[in-house]
Amino acid sequence: MKDPFFIQPIPWLQRATEPVAEFFGLTTLPYHIHEVLAGALLYGFIYYPLAPFLSRLFIPRTYAQLPRKRRISWDVHIVSFVQSSLINILALWVMWTDEERKAMTWEERVWGYTGGCGMIQGLAAGYFLWDLIVTVRNMDIFTIGTLAHAISALLVYSLGFRPFVNFYACNFILWELSTPFLNIHWFLDKLGKTGSNLQLYNGLILITTFFSCRIVYGSYQSFLVLQDIRQSLGKSPSLSQLASQGSEFGTMRFATETSTVPTWLALAYLVSNLTLNSLNSYWFFKMIQALYKRFQPSTEVPLPEKPVLAETSALDSTASSGLKSRAAPAVDRESELDIVN
Repeated sequence: MKDPFFIQPIPWLQRATEPVAEFFGLTTLPYHIHEVLAGALLYGFIYYPLAPFLSRLFIPRTYAQLPRKRRISWDVHIVSFVQSSLINILALWVMWTDEERKAMTWEERVWGYTGGCGMIQGLAAGYFLWDLIVTVRNMDIFTIGTLAHAISALLVYSLGFRPFVNFYACNFILWELSTPFLNIHWFLDKLGKTGSNLQLYNGLILITTFFSCRIVYGSYQSFLVLQDIRQSLGKSPSLSQLASQGSEFGTMRFATETSTVPTWLALAYLVSNLTLNSLNSYWFFKMIQALYKRFQPSTEVPLPEKPVLAETSALDSTASSGLKSRAAPAVDRESELDIVN
């Protein structure tokens, strides 16, 4: 499958990227650098000025009264919602239409390449690059877990440009299927809908998608990719496979007789996967805690209510909410899921 991105590779940008790609061994990066930068710029534009502009337009009083840290988290959640929705749709479309990808052997899953999977890698890397920049600039808001997530995710998708396990780019991005619902859950808190039926139904969908996509499906995909990597250690692609796929558009066109999987690369991928899966398990446990506290009947005696403006009331009701930070991408921003009251 050729790269279906609507913008073709830019020659001068490819040439400028080639020395960096050659130094780090990222052979296919010049073919997708425009997608990496396009993704980073798109999400940067949504983060500022689009998200603040739309928020001031539709909820001016609520947004204006948000503290700086919460306002940044609000803008980040908007980016996360757009990114996770977009990348999930694209990944599912590539998995459905890319016939070359469907027919890949284990050798092709390790050393092979298709343009569709390369596009997913490029757009995902662009998002995680933006994510890393925003996280580093706001470490007073976000946690070490957020930083570890951003670094691990960017590393995994960058290594794919060798190319390396290009096949799994779509599989792993589907962790993001839970992220839109996580963002909705967070927004409902900040809009004064904590404990509402809408938040309950969304929370049930969130728990279901998070567990099925990240814990079950994600762990299974990690097992499969590590199994393929283990099988490739100390080996090179077979000559017959290279001969049958040696055309300009073959899936093995970037592989050679000397292609291998270095030990450091296998270890880097192993550590990144263990980090991401551990964070997913931790966040799932915290989400269960948060939802239980959200919908547990209150035993406190209610105080007399004071007449306040609707938006101020919604804002005040979220000051004590458990979701105090943003969701991760992704995939997603669950790394800031500080759900403890």
